[in-house]
Amino acid sequence: MTTKEAAQRAEKLRVLINKYRYHRLVLDAPIIEESVEDSLKKELFDLEQQFPKIVTPDSPTQRVAGKPLDKFEKFTHPGRMLSFNDVFNKDDLNDWIDRVKRLDSRAIDSGFFCELKIDGLAIELIYKNGSLAVGATRGDGFIGENVTQNLKTVEAIPLKLNSREEFLKEMGEKGLALSLSKEPALSLSKEPALSLSKEPALSLSKEPALSLSKGLPEEIIVRGEVFLSKKEFERMNAEQKKAGEATYKNPRNLAAGSIRQLDPKLTASRKLDSYAYSLLTNFGQETHEEEHLILKALGFKTNPNNKYCRTIDEVGGFRDYWEKHREKLSYEIDGTVVIINDNKMSKKLGIIGKAPRAIVAYKFSPRESTTKLNDIIVSVGRTGTLTPVAVLEPVEIGGTTISRATLHNEDEIKRLGVKIGDTVVVGRAGDVIPDIKKVLKELRTGKEKEFHFPKKCPACEGAIVREEGYAAHKCVNENCPARKREYMYHFVSKGAMNIDGVGPKIIDQLVDAGLIRDVTDLYKLKKEDLMNLERFADKSAENTIGAIQSHKTVTLDRFVFSLGIPHVGIETAVDLARQFGTIEKIAGAEAGELNSIKDIGDVTAEEIYKWFKKPYSKKLLEKFKKAGVKVLAQSKSQKSQKLKGLSFIFTGSLDTITREDAEKLVRENGGDALSSISKETSYVVAGHEPGSKFDKAKKLGVKIISEGEFLRMVK
Repeated sequence: MTTKEAAQRAEKLRVLINKYRYHRLVLDAPIIEESVEDSLKKELFDLEQQFPKIVTPDSPTQRVAGKPLDKFEKFTHPGRMLSFNDVFNKDDLNDWIDRVKRLDSRAIDSGFFCELKIDGLAIELIYKNGSLAVGATRGDGFIGENVTQNLKTVEAIPLKLNSREEFLKEMGEKGLALSLSKEPALSLSKEPALSLSKEPALSLSKEPALSLSKGLPEEIIVRGEVFLSKKEFERMNAEQKKAGEATYKNPRNLAAGSIRQLDPKLTASRKLDSYAYSLLTNFGQETHEEEHLILKALGFKTNPNNKYCRTIDEVGGFRDYWEKHREKLSYEIDGTVVIINDNKMSKKLGIIGKAPRAIVAYKFSPRESTTKLNDIIVSVGRTGTLTPVAVLEPVEIGGTTISRATLHNEDEIKRLGVKIGDTVVVGRAGDVIPDIKKVLKELRTGKEKEFHFPKKCPACEGAIVREEGYAAHKCVNENCPARKREYMYHFVSKGAMNIDGVGPKIIDQLVDAGLIRDVTDLYKLKKEDLMNLERFADKSAENTIGAIQSHKTVTLDRFVFSLGIPHVGIETAVDLARQFGTIEKIAGAEAGELNSIKDIGDVTAEEIYKWFKKPYSKKLLEKFKKAGVKVLAQSKSQKSQKLKGLSFIFTGSLDTITREDAEKLVRENGGDALSSISKETSYVVAGHEPGSKFDKAKKLGVKIISEGEFLRMVK
């Protein structure tokens, strides 16, 4: 066989394989056995191996190709990729309808297109001359990451789109009959005009928007979702268990992590799936429903469960149906997406913040489940606070196994009326924090036991007190081993000294082995000290010592926070650092001076003053000096005054920077990084899946910006 003959054969194979893929994945109507398709792929692979020059980038054999990358390149989206505002109930939905109707009384006349909100990762796909050229993540909406190499491994994403002839044929099949309407919808040269439905309401634009006489547009831009099926998630976790490795938490995180793997072979092994849901290129589509029909004809998988709803009651029915039947789906969903069907109206309504006014995510109720409360134990925190914790019969909620939930304090136990042995309703507030919602007292057997708050500290048997005006009980023994250990955990944590690789497990080993009695002993450790501990080899011991020694220089605000002074969080630590400049000046400050600082009240000022006056604290600070810990004066740790007078709150997950580093950037540039929002807050920086702070910002009128906008402010 000559190269020319091989190229001709290969091209025919590619066309046929793509046809079979389209019928199997997009139309869900396979026309041959999958084994036959595999046989053709094998023939194509062998031909391309024998004649490497005939390989094309869009060949089915190139789904897994290329060497592992060192890093992903940034990609600027042609248009901003928006996210959606959430509604949680009928009142919220009606409020949204009222808002859009105030902008235009005809806003909902076209009805709605409703989609399932898949728990996956948003992507953008750009095709040049019919072949996949770029695949990118959403990022901050403006800039994402080019992950083309990985997205090529997802079989549901076509490497090559259907040809003009195939496209027109598909538009005329499956109920999308050709119509000889007087007004042309698409200019198709000698082809008659198209109608996308038997209903005239779904005909394409009356104005000719696009000519297909020479083929499809040179550039086609599509957006969609990549996700992992429940079955594939379970398969991967079974493999993890078999290998003795930790299992993955949920399909969404695994899908997102898979797309960001530098080696496409690893991505390919995870068998991701994808649905397309938005067409940016103008084919003359007037409605969002038409976009889905065109996408399917081009060769994309679209979700067959999506549905046009004429009225708001139908929208509610669609959402309620899928909330009840979500478990029947092969993938995870967390709600529905409601879209005003008329594209012109959507464009007219515009954008608010980072979300289009014409689209909302109609979320399901928080995931909840019932379980048995087997016990209530009391933990001792670093400041001595005693916290009751519910020990639960393990239960799966939202992809996470929950076995414990905080009961906060004695007052909360009394409010709930909870007893040991009760059946309780447990959920995750904001889908994150385990929380006991209710006690099902009707299911009591009479064997349940009252819980009595301890009279002594469970760790040291020292005295505990409940100060007037406070809900919490406290252990007052400063030498309490539980308090000391919790303080050590705090000291090495991210917000404090941020000693990489040294966490609670290693602290426990060091304490139990008698190698450290307080945190300053960390700096005296040598590699040899660690070699006899479990799981420590030469290299790991060397890395741990290196991590500790490399964190001897620290900014004043981090150092103050790391000391674990009661009521002193990172914001108060920053205020102290800015006001006094050095640790010596803070230590010498009177209570009145401390109280004069904005946001530091009487109680906090008194706690700070008492802490620095204690002999133990003075001795500890001296030991830090002897250990070689260098605390930078505030003037040296602050880079600029760019953000002076401005305050920021971060919500949601960020793409290019951790939240801790983002808050550090704010402080280094003279701004304030806050944890609670008010009308006085300057900006809320919203990442992926923002929490309640995002909604509160909208209500208060606080300006919301993206991660990219924030980073440009500190350049």
